Amino acid sequence: MIIKAPSEESRRRHPTVVVSESAQFAHPSERVFANLLSLYGHDWVYEPIEFPLAWNHAGQPTRGFRPDFFLPDHHLFIEMTVLDQRSVTKKNQKIRQFRELYPEVELVVVYQRDFNKLIQRHGLHITSSHAA
Repeated sequence: MIIKAPSEESRRRHPTVVVSESAQFAHPSERVFANLLSLYGHDWVYEPIEFPLAWNHAGQPTRGFRPDFFLPDHHLFIEMTVLDQRSVTKKNQKIRQFRELYPEVELVVVYQRDFNKLIQRHGLHITSSHAA
């Protein structure tokens, strides 16, 4: 589902654009990031596609990578990585493999330190510590 960003005029009248509470995110940080994308007028899609990373002998995918966001106007995928270091290492392996298999697909990785700077700049905070 594509969440349409408000028009420039609408954003001036309603600067607290928020994502529907019914939207399902794996981690509260993804909801905050989605709200920021919408606030800045970016159309986005949440986890729209899974890229196969490994296949069995019959050619069926056995392992995949599903980036958190796709910005269709920018042809850009965004992956949020606000995890403990052990999990980040595993995710970085998937990201490296993704980049090897799909070099034509643009992917930006937002690490915990980058996300923390972003939410501090906007005076926000996250109250849950579940992994994304």
